[in-house]
Amino acid sequence: MEAQITVIAQLKAIEGKESKLKEILLSLIEPSRDDEGCINYDLHQSEDDPTTFMFHENWASKQLLEKHLATPHLQSFIKNSEGLLAKPLDVSLWKKV
Repeated sequence: MEAQITVIAQLKAIEGKESKLKEILLSLIEPSRDDEGCINYDLHQSEDDPTTFMFHENWASKQLLEKHLATPHLQSFIKNSEGLLAKPLDVSLWKKV
């Protein structure tokens, strides 16, 4: 059995575009939480820098995370986030020890 995997995804909006990026990120929550293997899918916004967002996600396995990444809602996000991000998406994978 594959181990649970945690994802930390950090996004930085172009200044002045944080509201639009936040709207798109919020639209990902419900369909992502419905994806097979999703344990939690939580969006956070930095108190120090409102242009910075972070998803904290837990998935039942890396295989189910990969299925999530191929879903239409994630593919739509990739397309719709063009011109909103100040730098490339920063994603790291973690395992519980």
